[in-house]
Amino acid sequence: MVFIPFFKKRPARQKVVVIVGPTASGKSSLALRLAKKFHGVIIGADSRQIYRQLDIATAKPTKEERGKIPHFMIDIIEPDEEFNVAIYQNTVYNLLDRFAKENTYRASKILPIIVGGTGLYIKAVVDGLQIPRVAPDKDLREKLEGKSLEKLQKELSKLDPTANVDPKNKRRLIRALEIIMTTGQPLSQQRVMKPPEKFEFFQLGIKWPKEELYQRIDQRIDVMVQRGLLTETRRLLKAGYNFANEAFSALGYQHLEAFLKRKISQKKALELMKRDHRHYARRQLAWFGRDRRIKWIKTPEIAEKLVAEFLRK
Repeated sequence: MVFIPFFKKRPARQKVVVIVGPTASGKSSLALRLAKKFHGVIIGADSRQIYRQLDIATAKPTKEERGKIPHFMIDIIEPDEEFNVAIYQNTVYNLLDRFAKENTYRASKILPIIVGGTGLYIKAVVDGLQIPRVAPDKDLREKLEGKSLEKLQKELSKLDPTANVDPKNKRRLIRALEIIMTTGQPLSQQRVMKPPEKFEFFQLGIKWPKEELYQRIDQRIDVMVQRGLLTETRRLLKAGYNFANEAFSALGYQHLEAFLKRKISQKKALELMKRDHRHYARRQLAWFGRDRRIKWIKTPEIAEKLVAEFLRK
Protein backbone atom coordinates (compact mmCIF):
# COMPACT_ATOMS: atom_id res chain seq x y z
CA MET A 1 0.00 0.00 0.00
CA VAL A 2 1.33 3.41 -0.95
CA PHE A 3 1.06 6.01 1.80
CA ILE A 4 -0.22 9.36 0.54
CA PRO A 5 0.43 12.12 3.06
CA PHE A 6 -2.51 14.34 3.90
CA PHE A 7 -1.87 18.03 3.96
CA LYS A 8 -4.47 20.19 5.61
CA LYS A 9 -5.34 23.12 3.41
CA ARG A 10 -4.27 26.40 4.96
CA PRO A 11 -7.26 28.74 5.38
CA ALA A 12 -7.30 31.73 3.06
CA ARG A 13 -6.20 34.97 4.65
CA GLN A 14 -8.81 37.67 5.19
CA LYS A 15 -8.22 40.42 2.65
CA VAL A 16 -8.38 44.00 3.88
CA VAL A 17 -8.21 47.23 1.89
CA VAL A 18 -6.64 50.27 3.58
CA ILE A 19 -7.15 53.83 2.32
CA VAL A 20 -4.76 56.53 3.53
CA GLY A 21 -3.87 60.08 2.64
CA PRO A 22 -3.84 63.63 4.00
CA THR A 23 -6.81 65.44 5.45
CA ALA A 24 -9.40 66.61 2.88
CA SER A 25 -8.04 64.28 0.18
CA GLY A 26 -11.32 62.38 -0.27
CA LYS A 27 -10.61 59.18 1.67
CA SER A 28 -14.13 58.79 3.04
CA SER A 29 -15.85 59.24 -0.32
CA LEU A 30 -13.50 56.72 -1.95
CA ALA A 31 -14.13 54.24 0.89
CA LEU A 32 -17.89 54.58 0.40
CA ARG A 33 -17.57 54.03 -3.34
CA LEU A 34 -15.42 50.92 -2.91
CA ALA A 35 -17.67 49.58 -0.16
CA LYS A 36 -20.72 49.83 -2.43
CA LYS A 37 -18.94 48.10 -5.29
CA PHE A 38 -17.20 45.31 -3.34
CA HIS A 39 -19.68 44.60 -0.53
CA GLY A 40 -17.52 46.37 2.00
CA VAL A 41 -17.74 47.62 5.55
CA ILE A 42 -15.79 50.67 6.72
CA ILE A 43 -13.48 50.76 9.74
CA GLY A 44 -12.39 54.24 10.77
CA ALA A 45 -8.72 54.99 11.45
CA ASP A 46 -9.08 58.54 12.73
CA SER A 47 -8.02 59.34 16.29
CA ARG A 48 -10.68 62.08 16.61
CA GLN A 49 -13.68 60.48 14.94
CA ILE A 50 -13.76 57.88 17.73
CA TYR A 51 -15.27 60.54 20.03
CA ARG A 52 -19.01 61.10 20.25
CA GLN A 53 -20.33 64.68 19.92
CA LEU A 54 -17.27 65.83 17.96
CA ASP A 55 -18.82 65.69 14.51
CA ILE A 56 -18.19 68.69 12.29
CA ALA A 57 -14.57 69.55 13.12
CA THR A 58 -13.58 65.90 12.76
CA ALA A 59 -15.27 65.62 9.33
CA LYS A 60 -17.14 62.45 10.24
CA PRO A 61 -19.18 60.67 7.57
CA THR A 62 -22.78 61.83 7.82
CA LYS A 63 -25.48 59.73 9.48
CA GLU A 64 -26.97 59.19 6.03
CA GLU A 65 -23.67 57.80 4.71
CA ARG A 66 -23.27 55.59 7.77
CA GLY A 67 -26.82 54.36 7.24
CA LYS A 68 -25.98 53.05 3.77
CA ILE A 69 -22.73 51.26 4.64
CA PRO A 70 -21.85 49.75 8.05
CA HIS A 71 -19.20 51.88 9.81
CA PHE A 72 -17.06 50.87 12.79
CA MET A 73 -14.65 52.73 15.11
CA ILE A 74 -16.63 55.98 14.88
CA ASP A 75 -18.54 57.44 17.86
CA ILE A 76 -17.34 54.77 20.29
CA ILE A 77 -16.34 56.81 23.40
CA GLU A 78 -17.07 60.14 25.10
CA PRO A 79 -14.61 63.06 24.76
CA ASP A 80 -13.37 62.69 28.35
CA GLU A 81 -12.71 58.93 28.17
CA GLU A 82 -9.26 57.35 27.81
CA PHE A 83 -8.27 55.69 24.55
CA ASN A 84 -4.96 54.58 23.04
CA VAL A 85 -3.35 52.81 20.09
CA ALA A 86 -3.31 49.44 21.83
CA ILE A 87 -7.08 49.56 22.36
CA TYR A 88 -7.58 50.57 18.74
CA GLN A 89 -5.36 47.77 17.45
CA ASN A 90 -7.01 45.08 19.58
CA THR A 91 -10.55 46.23 18.69
CA VAL A 92 -9.84 46.30 14.96
CA TYR A 93 -8.21 42.86 15.01
CA ASN A 94 -11.32 41.51 16.74
CA LEU A 95 -13.48 43.08 14.03
CA LEU A 96 -11.34 41.57 11.26
CA ASP A 97 -11.52 38.15 12.95
CA ARG A 98 -15.29 38.48 13.10
CA PHE A 99 -15.59 39.28 9.38
CA ALA A 100 -13.20 36.44 8.50
CA LYS A 101 -15.39 33.96 10.39
CA GLU A 102 -18.57 35.31 8.77
CA ASN A 103 -16.96 35.00 5.34
CA THR A 104 -16.45 31.26 5.78
CA TYR A 105 -20.17 30.69 5.22
CA ARG A 106 -21.18 33.74 3.17
CA ALA A 107 -21.59 33.54 -0.59
CA SER A 108 -20.98 37.29 -0.90
CA LYS A 109 -17.82 37.99 1.08
CA ILE A 110 -17.48 41.04 3.31
CA LEU A 111 -14.55 43.29 2.43
CA PRO A 112 -13.23 45.29 5.41
CA ILE A 113 -12.02 48.74 4.35
CA ILE A 114 -9.89 50.62 6.87
CA VAL A 115 -9.85 54.33 6.13
CA GLY A 116 -8.25 57.29 7.88
CA GLY A 117 -5.32 59.61 8.27
CA THR A 118 -3.97 58.62 11.69
CA GLY A 119 -0.72 56.99 10.62
CA LEU A 120 0.02 55.24 13.91
CA TYR A 121 -3.42 53.59 13.95
CA ILE A 122 -2.84 52.30 10.42
CA LYS A 123 0.67 51.07 11.18
CA ALA A 124 -0.42 49.38 14.42
CA VAL A 125 -2.88 47.23 12.47
CA VAL A 126 -1.04 46.67 9.18
CA ASP A 127 2.34 45.91 10.78
CA GLY A 128 1.14 44.38 14.04
CA LEU A 129 3.09 46.77 16.22
CA GLN A 130 3.78 45.42 19.68
CA ILE A 131 2.42 48.30 21.74
CA PRO A 132 4.08 48.67 25.17
CA ARG A 133 1.61 47.84 27.95
CA VAL A 134 2.62 50.60 30.34
CA ALA A 135 0.04 51.69 32.90
CA PRO A 136 -0.52 55.45 33.31
CA ASP A 137 1.69 57.07 35.97
CA LYS A 138 -0.34 59.92 37.44
CA ASP A 139 2.56 61.56 39.30
CA LEU A 140 4.89 61.44 36.30
CA ARG A 141 2.17 62.78 34.00
CA GLU A 142 1.50 65.74 36.31
CA LYS A 143 5.22 66.51 36.39
CA LEU A 144 5.50 66.39 32.58
CA GLU A 145 2.27 68.33 32.12
CA GLY A 146 3.90 71.32 33.80
CA LYS A 147 6.59 71.49 31.12
CA SER A 148 6.31 73.47 27.90
CA LEU A 149 5.88 71.81 24.52
CA GLU A 150 9.43 72.84 23.60
CA LYS A 151 10.91 71.24 26.75
CA LEU A 152 9.00 68.01 26.16
CA GLN A 153 10.27 67.90 22.56
CA LYS A 154 13.88 68.36 23.71
CA GLU A 155 13.54 65.73 26.42
CA LEU A 156 12.11 63.17 24.01
CA SER A 157 14.80 63.98 21.44
CA LYS A 158 17.45 63.38 24.10
CA LEU A 159 16.00 60.06 25.31
CA ASP A 160 14.98 58.73 21.89
CA PRO A 161 16.16 60.74 18.83
CA THR A 162 14.39 58.31 16.45
CA ALA A 163 10.96 58.45 18.15
CA ASN A 164 8.24 59.13 15.59
CA VAL A 165 5.85 61.23 17.67
CA ASP A 166 3.84 64.27 16.59
CA PRO A 167 5.92 67.16 18.03
CA LYS A 168 2.84 69.40 18.26
CA ASN A 169 0.78 66.92 20.29
CA LYS A 170 1.58 67.44 23.98
CA ARG A 171 -0.39 64.43 25.17
CA ARG A 172 1.46 62.05 22.84
CA LEU A 173 4.82 63.53 23.81
CA ILE A 174 3.96 62.94 27.47
CA ARG A 175 2.81 59.38 26.76
CA ALA A 176 6.01 58.63 24.82
CA LEU A 177 8.16 59.97 27.68
CA GLU A 178 6.07 58.01 30.19
CA ILE A 179 6.73 54.75 28.31
CA ILE A 180 10.46 55.42 27.89
CA MET A 181 10.98 56.48 31.51
CA THR A 182 8.97 53.54 32.87
CA THR A 183 10.60 50.83 30.73
CA GLY A 184 14.04 52.35 30.36
CA GLN A 185 13.96 51.63 26.62
CA PRO A 186 13.52 53.85 23.55
CA LEU A 187 10.23 53.49 21.67
CA SER A 188 12.11 52.28 18.59
CA GLN A 189 13.27 49.19 20.55
CA GLN A 190 9.85 48.45 22.02
CA ARG A 191 7.73 48.54 18.88
CA VAL A 192 8.84 45.32 17.25
CA MET A 193 6.99 44.71 13.99
CA LYS A 194 5.22 41.35 13.60
CA PRO A 195 2.80 41.48 10.65
CA PRO A 196 -0.28 39.32 11.38
CA GLU A 197 -0.28 36.29 9.10
CA LYS A 198 -4.04 35.74 9.00
CA PHE A 199 -4.76 39.09 7.31
CA GLU A 200 -3.64 40.36 3.92
CA PHE A 201 -3.56 44.14 3.61
CA PHE A 202 -3.64 46.22 0.43
CA GLN A 203 -2.95 49.91 0.90
CA LEU A 204 -4.18 52.69 -1.38
CA GLY A 205 -3.12 56.31 -0.99
CA ILE A 206 -4.77 59.50 -2.27
CA LYS A 207 -2.39 62.28 -3.20
CA TRP A 208 -3.15 65.70 -4.67
CA PRO A 209 -0.88 68.45 -6.04
CA LYS A 210 -0.07 70.74 -3.12
CA GLU A 211 -2.06 73.76 -4.25
CA GLU A 212 -5.14 71.68 -5.06
CA LEU A 213 -4.95 69.99 -1.66
CA TYR A 214 -4.71 73.36 0.10
CA GLN A 215 -7.78 74.57 -1.83
CA ARG A 216 -9.66 71.44 -0.74
CA ILE A 217 -8.66 72.09 2.88
CA ASP A 218 -9.87 75.71 2.74
CA GLN A 219 -13.15 74.68 1.10
CA ARG A 220 -13.71 71.95 3.68
CA ILE A 221 -13.33 74.37 6.57
CA ASP A 222 -15.66 76.88 4.92
CA VAL A 223 -18.26 74.11 4.60
CA MET A 224 -17.72 73.15 8.25
CA VAL A 225 -18.61 76.70 9.27
CA GLN A 226 -21.74 76.58 7.11
CA ARG A 227 -22.74 73.27 8.73
CA GLY A 228 -22.58 74.75 12.23
CA LEU A 229 -19.00 74.39 13.46
CA LEU A 230 -19.31 77.39 15.78
CA THR A 231 -22.57 76.08 17.25
CA GLU A 232 -20.95 72.70 17.87
CA THR A 233 -17.99 74.35 19.62
CA ARG A 234 -20.28 76.48 21.82
CA ARG A 235 -22.26 73.39 22.82
CA LEU A 236 -19.12 71.48 23.81
CA LEU A 237 -17.81 74.44 25.84
CA LYS A 238 -21.16 74.82 27.57
CA ALA A 239 -21.10 71.11 28.44
CA GLY A 240 -17.95 71.81 30.45
CA TYR A 241 -15.41 69.85 28.44
CA ASN A 242 -11.74 70.76 28.88
CA PHE A 243 -10.42 71.72 25.45
CA ALA A 244 -6.89 70.84 26.56
CA ASN A 245 -7.89 67.15 26.49
CA GLU A 246 -6.71 64.86 23.71
CA ALA A 247 -10.15 64.69 22.08
CA PHE A 248 -10.13 68.42 21.34
CA SER A 249 -6.77 68.45 19.64
CA ALA A 250 -8.82 67.93 16.48
CA LEU A 251 -7.64 70.88 14.43
CA GLY A 252 -9.88 73.86 14.98
CA TYR A 253 -11.59 73.53 18.34
CA GLN A 254 -8.95 75.38 20.33
CA HIS A 255 -8.79 78.31 17.89
CA LEU A 256 -12.58 78.56 17.90
CA GLU A 257 -12.54 78.44 21.70
CA ALA A 258 -10.19 81.44 21.63
CA PHE A 259 -12.62 83.26 19.33
CA LEU A 260 -15.66 82.45 21.48
CA LYS A 261 -13.78 83.74 24.52
CA ARG A 262 -13.03 86.92 22.55
CA LYS A 263 -9.27 86.43 22.49
CA ILE A 264 -9.06 86.52 18.68
CA SER A 265 -11.40 87.34 15.79
CA GLN A 266 -13.41 84.74 13.92
CA LYS A 267 -11.43 85.50 10.78
CA LYS A 268 -8.16 84.88 12.62
CA ALA A 269 -9.46 81.65 14.17
CA LEU A 270 -10.37 80.26 10.75
CA GLU A 271 -7.06 81.39 9.25
CA LEU A 272 -5.20 79.52 12.00
CA MET A 273 -7.43 76.49 11.52
CA LYS A 274 -6.65 76.36 7.80
CA ARG A 275 -2.94 76.86 8.47
CA ASP A 276 -2.87 74.00 10.99
CA HIS A 277 -4.72 71.69 8.60
CA ARG A 278 -2.10 72.42 5.91
CA HIS A 279 0.72 71.65 8.34
CA TYR A 280 -1.04 68.45 9.41
CA ALA A 281 -1.48 67.38 5.78
CA ARG A 282 2.27 67.77 5.21
CA ARG A 283 3.05 65.61 8.25
CA GLN A 284 0.60 62.96 7.06
CA LEU A 285 2.17 62.87 3.60
CA ALA A 286 5.64 62.57 5.13
CA TRP A 287 4.48 59.66 7.32
CA PHE A 288 2.70 57.72 4.59
CA GLY A 289 5.37 58.58 2.02
CA ARG A 290 7.83 56.36 3.86
CA ASP A 291 5.71 53.25 3.23
CA ARG A 292 6.55 51.90 -0.22
CA ARG A 293 3.73 49.36 -0.08
CA ILE A 294 1.14 52.08 -0.60
CA LYS A 295 -0.24 52.34 -4.15
CA TRP A 296 -0.90 56.03 -4.84
CA ILE A 297 -3.89 56.64 -7.08
CA LYS A 298 -5.25 59.66 -8.95
CA THR A 299 -8.80 58.54 -9.75
CA PRO A 300 -11.50 56.33 -8.17
CA GLU A 301 -11.54 54.23 -11.35
CA ILE A 302 -7.88 53.26 -10.83
CA ALA A 303 -8.66 52.39 -7.21
CA GLU A 304 -11.52 50.11 -8.30
CA LYS A 305 -9.29 48.34 -10.80
CA LEU A 306 -6.51 47.76 -8.26
CA VAL A 307 -8.91 46.48 -5.61
CA ALA A 308 -10.53 44.08 -8.11
CA GLU A 309 -7.08 42.72 -8.99
CA PHE A 310 -6.21 42.35 -5.28
CA LEU A 311 -9.40 40.38 -4.61
CA ARG A 312 -8.81 38.04 -7.58
CA LYS A 313 -5.39 36.94 -6.33
